[in-house]
Amino acid sequence: MAVDVAPSVVVRRSPAQVAAFMFDPANDLRWTGGITASTPARPGPLTEGATVTRTAKFLGRTFTYGYVVTRHEADRLVEMRVDRPFPMTVRYELAEHPDGTLVSIHATGTPGRFFGWAGPLMARQVRRSIAADLRRLRQCLEETP
Repeated sequence: MAVDVAPSVVVRRSPAQVAAFMFDPANDLRWTGGITASTPARPGPLTEGATVTRTAKFLGRTFTYGYVVTRHEADRLVEMRVDRPFPMTVRYELAEHPDGTLVSIHATGTPGRFFGWAGPLMARQVRRSIAADLRRLRQCLEETP
């Protein structure tokens, strides 16, 4: 069963402010849950072709995985190809909103091997995890003057 989730949140900051924080791997540990390390191949904001290696905990397992940025539109979009815990595409999307910026994270993929048997559980867990990440992101950005 495929995972296809797209939680969103409104952040009271401009798309440029959200992108500057969200699209910079140096901030990953502040807003991305379960991440214990995030190491970009080069410092600075994500752009097409950028790669990052992360160590994470998910469903009781610790693993290291990488992602590559496959698409980038300044202050609007970053799309990444992730290899673990299962192959998926993760897309950070920003859109203007009357109260600031609508921030969405769209994750799609098909669990295999260890996670394959738990499709519905995986979709719920991925949605829950991303929604929590978005709440932390909003908190980080809205607490900063």
